Amino acid sequence: LVNQDKIFAMIGHIGTAQNMAAMPVQFQKNVINFFPVTAAREMYEPFHKLKYSFAATYYDQMRLGVPILVKEKNAKQICAMHQDDEFGLEVFRGAEAGLKTMGMQFAEVTTYKRGATDFASQMQKLASSKCDFVVMGTIIRETIGGIATARRLGFNPTFIGSSAAYTDLIHKLGGPAMNGFYATMSTQHPYLDEAAQPIRFWANKYKTKFNEDPTVFSVYGYNAIDAFLRAIEKSGANLTTESIIKAMDTMVIPADIFGSAEMTFSPTKRLGSNASRMSQITDGRWKVTSGYFSDKK
Repeated sequence: LVNQDKIFAMIGHIGTAQNMAAMPVQFQKNVINFFPVTAAREMYEPFHKLKYSFAATYYDQMRLGVPILVKEKNAKQICAMHQDDEFGLEVFRGAEAGLKTMGMQFAEVTTYKRGATDFASQMQKLASSKCDFVVMGTIIRETIGGIATARRLGFNPTFIGSSAAYTDLIHKLGGPAMNGFYATMSTQHPYLDEAAQPIRFWANKYKTKFNEDPTVFSVYGYNAIDAFLRAIEKSGANLTTESIIKAMDTMVIPADIFGSAEMTFSPTKRLGSNASRMSQITDGRWKVTSGYFSDKK
């Protein structure tokens, strides 16, 4: 893309590892990395003029969200199960930092290797520690496998994951066992029968055009392109990398129909917003359960 197709910008590139590998190649040729679909801190840190990120980080999601839910549930034994890699550690570290602000710490922590499918030993360990609140540093398959295993063991704490687990696949593939699971998120899943008319209208237009139901990833892509078009419009007729950067230096992207928080950028601020909120699976679908929490970075 960079060397042969001579792209002007990389927009909505999905995955932390993929972005980490691609960014050095892009930056060497002055190619912007715009709104990658990953909530890793490396998408805007360390600062680089060609980095623009929209996703509240896994770290901040957990740091700010976990204490709120712990208080709400009056939880006493806080535990964690996370993937044994940088992603899992980011979720864990964020929750750990959040608990520290409450004078609390994890009572028990267990991990698993990426690709694992059996979570019996991990859930037995957490159950025997009488955990009443479990932070899940998991993505899709491991969220479903872990919670389903816990239910079979009669182990029913409050489970919370990050936006990596905020997808309709959790309840579609996991079924009723997933009811009650919380996840932090920043963009709402667009159900075809969503109560909010603007989301419902958009989702049905999407379905008509592509002949498949939209997902939260459809919205990520839509919002990334929408934001980039705003930058292009603002930068004027003579489009260059420098004119895009200049436009983004004072960019304000308003809150949208999907409930995403307002984003602001500056010459020194490359993350649009670190605000996220919580949703819970209730009766087989995601329902928003909180307002936004952030510390206005």
